[in-house]
Amino acid sequence: MTERDATFDLLSPVVQAARDELQNPRLLSDRIAVGRALWRELVIGFAVQLGELRLGFTQLAALYAVAGTETLTVADLSERIGRSPSATSRIVTGLVDRGYLERVEEEADRRQRTLALTPPGMALLATIDRSRAEQFLDVVRPLPIAERALVAMGVAALASRAMTRRGALRRVRPVAPPPSVP
Repeated sequence: MTERDATFDLLSPVVQAARDELQNPRLLSDRIAVGRALWRELVIGFAVQLGELRLGFTQLAALYAVAGTETLTVADLSERIGRSPSATSRIVTGLVDRGYLERVEEEADRRQRTLALTPPGMALLATIDRSRAEQFLDVVRPLPIAERALVAMGVAALASRAMTRRGALRRVRPVAPPPSVP
């Protein structure tokens, strides 16, 4: 018995059965869809936390976008989060009023203002990140060590291949909306 076979024996029957499917992207997609219950619980936990923080998903998206590596104006942010400039301006004003963002006057052009995350905004994102990581780890911890290693490798593969150098998720084809019910 090889070391690889011995490691494979440490995996649960569900994971062993999935091994042969990993070579076929269609079957992999189906396997991912089966993880809907996990996804549902992660999303519900996220929604509960946002409700407790009295923070909307678009507000959170704006905070993460501003926390990125780019310097953003309200117009840049509007494009980034897919909202109109007026809606984005209202979102920014609310986040400024709550102390999470600030508008910074540019030295080269005093009419130009960029957005910056404040220390409370950074602390808020750190709290959200920790909570989401903890929720994910609560699912991963009970797995056998070999399966935890698979999860870690999968996350590393996704992070290295799915992200651009600027830290954004690579663009994929849009998902078609579900058919309307007559």
